[in-house]
Amino acid sequence: MSRGGIQGFQQDRLSQILAVRRLTQVQLATMVGVSPATVSKWRAGSQAPEREALDRLAGVVNVTPEWFTRAPTEKISLPLFRSNASAHVAARAMLEARLEWAQDIAVALMEFVDYPDLNLPKRSFLNPEEITSEDIERAACECRDMWRLGRVAVQDLALAVEGAGVILVREETGIAQIEGLSAWSEVLGRPLILLSADKDNGYRSRFDLAHELGHLVLHRLIQRTTDRERHNLMEKQAHQFAGAFLLPAETFASDVRMPVTLDDMLLLKRRWGVSVAAITMRLYALGLLDEEGKLSLFKRRSARWGGKSEPGDGDRKPEQPRLLRRTIDLLVDENVMPLDAIPRHIGLSETDVEMLTGLPDGYFRGKSNVVQLARLRVAPSDGTEQKSQTNPVVLPFKSLLKN
Repeated sequence: MSRGGIQGFQQDRLSQILAVRRLTQVQLATMVGVSPATVSKWRAGSQAPEREALDRLAGVVNVTPEWFTRAPTEKISLPLFRSNASAHVAARAMLEARLEWAQDIAVALMEFVDYPDLNLPKRSFLNPEEITSEDIERAACECRDMWRLGRVAVQDLALAVEGAGVILVREETGIAQIEGLSAWSEVLGRPLILLSADKDNGYRSRFDLAHELGHLVLHRLIQRTTDRERHNLMEKQAHQFAGAFLLPAETFASDVRMPVTLDDMLLLKRRWGVSVAAITMRLYALGLLDEEGKLSLFKRRSARWGGKSEPGDGDRKPEQPRLLRRTIDLLVDENVMPLDAIPRHIGLSETDVEMLTGLPDGYFRGKSNVVQLARLRVAPSDGTEQKSQTNPVVLPFKSLLKN
């Protein structure tokens, strides 16, 4: 139990802020003007900071002092990262904490809005070894059917994912080698996905999103592991799901004329919104290329364009999340909450809220550069009072996703 200091100080919040800001205890102690031993006691819960020290602490890490007294929301499920390397431990901790902050924002806003109902295929796999290629194809087709996407190219995958009730975040992380992560939130009753915006490539971003969707559908009940082979298998399965979802077998196969050339692949890339590399792997998965043909295409691709980029990579802008951003717009436009009160309500800095919700830089310092949404007021159909404790009107969101 803490002795002295601020009552209710949450040491877990201190661990979270160290991860997000990528600070050591020694660095934080220097910034706050206390000894490393003091920070260690704060983090262990054996001591709490005095009021003045708490104000300095909050100031240097850019959150409100009151944020440190809020009990953290229930932990998200352990995310599965694309890279399993131990060298990325600090980076993974930072991204997981950012995802927890996204959960905090979504929870804080949930009392004011109705998020779209969760609409994902349900699978009960308990280990990846039992998942077959046929299982993956069926899951991808079922997801398309549930979302009424048909078998054509998906125009905006971010819109479809959010319309299915998933909380989506896309922000610059400074960690380009980790493209994304996903986790389930019990308190929200829905999953969250965080995508890296460090690579401004709409084709790769779409595939990364479909990859995380594959994890959510296929691996929800599978415990995370540090075993390299098991981890790599789950990554391969998420890749297979992404290919099957973005390039549905029956219609995509009929679009391909064999033998396929690199120029043909560039046309397919633009039509389907998927990179040449991913198209090559999908052709292999469908049996339209054998091992030799796949390797030949990759060698020709590398010789012609290099190993990383492809022609036309800049033609497609990454798809942007809308759900959290437009929720905040609604709160402001409907006079539910003043503009400057929203970060305080959440407890995070203006910059962190803007980054995690996809709001433009400087949004909370004035909305003159923000497109206003149509104003809506919806009364309960049964005449009963809404459950929001702060405002009697709960604003529906689903209709505004398509704007």
